[in-house]
Amino acid sequence: MDSSTIDLCLSLFCWAPFRSTKAAIKLHTLLDLRGAIPAFIHISDGKLHDVNVLDMLVFEAGAFYVMDRGYVDFARLYALNQAGAVFVTRAKSPMDARRIYSAATDRSTGVISDQQVMLNGHYLAKKYPQHMRRIRFKDPESGKTLIFLTNHMALPALTIAALYKSRWQVELLFKWTKQHQRIKHFMGNSENAVKTQVWCAVATYVLIAIVKKELQLDTFLYTCLQILSVSVFEKTELSRALQADLPLSDLPDAANQLNLFNV
Repeated sequence: MDSSTIDLCLSLFCWAPFRSTKAAIKLHTLLDLRGAIPAFIHISDGKLHDVNVLDMLVFEAGAFYVMDRGYVDFARLYALNQAGAVFVTRAKSPMDARRIYSAATDRSTGVISDQQVMLNGHYLAKKYPQHMRRIRFKDPESGKTLIFLTNHMALPALTIAALYKSRWQVELLFKWTKQHQRIKHFMGNSENAVKTQVWCAVATYVLIAIVKKELQLDTFLYTCLQILSVSVFEKTELSRALQADLPLSDLPDAANQLNLFNV
């Protein structure tokens, strides 16, 4: 789960306030990592805080929800826990909690500590009255120490770190959408016009991702988008159109298509 901000001009898009001199919309996205396809999307103005979107979700029992620390709200995380789902997130600093139990760790793997903790304070403890798992991990690539929180007590600490790293897939989705689809210049200024254009971009991405997965193509998504954009009016099977290395002689003959030139 993550969000991406699309900047707008405040004088043209006054319905989407963000800051005193800027407008923006936010694209809140829950990405299903099994197919890199969005399972939930909400478009809001720039002022809506990320954590409020958790109230819009229907949590799926047994699912893993991987989020950054912008979504840390212990009452909402407890609701997710009660629904039978698993969360993996980063702790905010400072975090008022006491250690209950420490598991043995191998620091050569990057795992500094693996602890079960309880929140301190009367009000915090009421928001999340059960044990949580706190893992300190030193990233060998960046050298940064990251603190993860989860309600899953059995998975290895390295697996929790790998799950959080997989959250980068939603960042790649936002980057791809902004680079390769037309959501920087809008055809209208109204809320309906902007949201319609964004939803069209999302639908395009989803359709291409489904086609790529169903046909088991190794081609990049952008390559598929380019091929489809220039062959959208051609009567060619998708599986053949998206195979760029297919010889022309292997393409089916169109018996009802006239030739402009005799070869």
